Amino acid sequence: MNDDETLRVYGSKAQEYDALTGKFNQTDPRLGAFMASLPQGAHVLDLGCGPGTSAAAMARHGLRVTALDPVPEMIALASRHPGVDTRLAGFDDIEGTDIYDGIWANFSLLHAARSDMPRYLAALAQALKPAGRFHIGMKTGTGSKRDAIGRFYTYYTDAELTGLLEDVGLTITARVTGREKGLDGVEAPYICLAAHG
Repeated sequence: MNDDETLRVYGSKAQEYDALTGKFNQTDPRLGAFMASLPQGAHVLDLGCGPGTSAAAMARHGLRVTALDPVPEMIALASRHPGVDTRLAGFDDIEGTDIYDGIWANFSLLHAARSDMPRYLAALAQALKPAGRFHIGMKTGTGSKRDAIGRFYTYYTDAELTGLLEDVGLTITARVTGREKGLDGVEAPYICLAAHG
């Protein structure tokens, strides 16, 4: 993700976002299911880790966590958590083959341009070990736009997102839909897909 305005918003609201995601992750059944699907000591990637609340929960669960985010203020917050290996990096920095037992891409790739999504997903699928676990959370809808606080979003339908994951060899195992209020204070529909390589 290389949208400067989106990065600036997250940098300026890092503390606020930390408080918001901390509340979500304490009770997030999707995170619980993702962690439960992996063996102790599994190596996981938290892509777009933000302040590291999910990464911290995964580390406490006994997973080996690599957490990436392109926002220095977010990495500073994520670095506070024991057992979390943080790196200042974005979607274009995904590389390697058969590295991760699991990839947690929770409401991060929604900031990528639609034209970039196939190559990002292909890189993630390549970095995932065979039969590794994959989670993606996205806001649903069509088109792209900025929200009220300036962040860039690309929206997907269930069928479109499912097709993109299947195109890179991932098999969908579960889906959850709902509505949730985000950092901009607006309630929006979302979808979370669980998959494996």
